[in-house]
This record gives sequence, structure tokens and C-alpha cells, in this order.
Amino acid sequence: MEEYTWPPRHPDVSGLSPDEVWAATIAALPVGAAAEGEVIGRQPFGVFIRIDGLPGAVGLAEIIAMPEGMGLPVLGARIRGEVIDHVEHNRQVRVRLHEVETALGRSRL
Repeated sequence: MEEYTWPPRHPDVSGLSPDEVWAATIAALPVGAAAEGEVIGRQPFGVFIRIDGLPGAVGLAEIIAMPEGMGLPVLGARIRGEVIDHVEHNRQVRVRLHEVETALGRSRL
């Protein structure tokens, strides 16, 4: 497995335009909302997350939104966190991590 990977392209959300998908994502995940999902990409600056229940939504947890000393979660890790921002230009939901679950166990942050 490569150390760093980009997430796969956004899935086609049948019948909805990209603008509609983004509007639905913002409505479902306001700032302060809980976010859960799976790590689908890793880069030196953070991890990309497929957010549960929102097929067109991509989250990003940057290393600055992770507790000090925490390493990057591995691909496939389950995360829990809080929405801290919406970034319009690339349609990403920024997430502050609270919990990471891997095959080795759960880590509360």
C-alpha cells in the first residue's frame, strides 16, 4: 500500500446536480454537527473521509485539526469528529477528529 493516496472521484449521485449535492451536504452537516465516515485518502496534510449517509460528500481532516502527536489514520479507518467548516471552492467538509477506529482498536481523542 502506498503511504499517501488521493481519494477516488466523487460518486455519481443519480438525478442530482453537483450544486444540489453540495447544498444537501451543507444542510445535513452544519458547522458543529457530528460527522462519521471512512478514511478514503491520505496526504501529508491530512486525510480524506467518505462521510456516512451522504454519497457525494467528501470530508477533510487536516493535521492541524487532529490532536497533537496523532499520526495520520490509515486507509479504511473509521473516524468520528465534528464539522468545523465548509469549503465552497472544492466542496469539502472540514472535520476535527475526535475518534479513530482501526482494525487494531479504537482511539478516543
